[in-house]
Amino acid sequence: MLSQSPQLTPVPSWYRATTNVDLTCPPLAGAVEADVCIVGGGFTGVNTAIELAERGLSVVLLEASHIGWGASGRNGGQLIRGVGHGLDQFTNVIGAQGVRDLKLMGLEAVQLVKGRVEQYAIDCNLVWGYCDLANKAQHMDDFQADKEELRSLGYQHEMRLIAREDIRQVVNSDFYVGGMTDMGSGHLHPLNLLLGEAAAAQQLGVQLCENSRVTRIEHGSRVKVHTAGGTVTAGQLVLAGNAYLGDLQPQLSGKVLPAGSYVIATEPLGEDLARSLIPQNMALCDQRVALDYYRLSADNRLIFGGACHYSGRDPKDIAGYMRPKMLRVFPQLAQTRIEYQWGGMIGIGANRLPQVGKLADHPNVFYAQAYAGHGINATHLAAKLLGEAVSGQASHGFELFDRVPHMTFPGGKHLRAPLLALGMAWEQMKEVF
Repeated sequence: MLSQSPQLTPVPSWYRATTNVDLTCPPLAGAVEADVCIVGGGFTGVNTAIELAERGLSVVLLEASHIGWGASGRNGGQLIRGVGHGLDQFTNVIGAQGVRDLKLMGLEAVQLVKGRVEQYAIDCNLVWGYCDLANKAQHMDDFQADKEELRSLGYQHEMRLIAREDIRQVVNSDFYVGGMTDMGSGHLHPLNLLLGEAAAAQQLGVQLCENSRVTRIEHGSRVKVHTAGGTVTAGQLVLAGNAYLGDLQPQLSGKVLPAGSYVIATEPLGEDLARSLIPQNMALCDQRVALDYYRLSADNRLIFGGACHYSGRDPKDIAGYMRPKMLRVFPQLAQTRIEYQWGGMIGIGANRLPQVGKLADHPNVFYAQAYAGHGINATHLAAKLLGEAVSGQASHGFELFDRVPHMTFPGGKHLRAPLLALGMAWEQMKEVF
């Protein structure tokens, strides 16, 4: 991911401590030419580079810090079906068939990740199995409706509604009233996935440049992208900075709200205790606005995340902030140490649909951002659509996403976060009543 912040050192997460790929990506030096320049070294940028290189285009990717520095290398590692939230709201823009196509692409997105892992033999601890957790009885009705709709879309993976009396088969907690399992979703080590993909991109001839923050873009029939160390001149540009885009392209950054999300990882629990907490080793997520999401790591730690913040201020002590949330679900971990704590920014748009398109005033500039917490699968889908569009292929999916309008958040960059924080507080109050 791109960042305009000077604080670009790697985040000391459990993911960073357990990487299994060693990349060499020197900073950009001198004047370089390419068919396509990509800004941002997260899932969107790296996978778009793969898509384009596989089509025979020359690609230079510029990353302000390190590959996976942003949300792609810090997230909860949950690979969950779907893109966007409440897709039926877009019926008046793209029609009922268009909405159905978006829903089908949300299922395809998980398969794209699976295919990438298999194609390039990426070691990222991919495990299948996921459960949506119900915080109240209404959620069980919602799950039933979701299950019926998924079947109508041809979803073939096993799904089961789990009653309250059976929920301990999935999660050993009294905090939930039920759930729905889905064997077509799962969890993985996101940074190792991305680093494996970056290695594949290099093998395909992509020039990856770390520590190459973009300072300026000259638009025209050929764009010229400037860093402190050099320039890239290209026929087309892809902006994949998401929540870390900053002021580089204000008409895009104004449409995405950076929201903080935080993760802790316990000490290794041992297999017996770990499996007593999550017997089927599934990824889990509840239904609240400030949701909890968690899973087990390959070395039997509990990785527990959540607490989406729009305030723009990170907790001073992430572990101190997140530990009570973990203990509310798993009080049996009261004596367990937290060994890793980290946070980062996800990008959220006003309508919760990923923003994929090209700039109206610069038709050779493409972008994708605002994945609203579904980043692992949605980024891979966005990369496929960008690969098609940038290479000149007809892309029904790209056209659908590009047709959906996205509002600019009110208040400018200084006030939009506080305003949305008030809105989030209101939504949380409604959950109580």
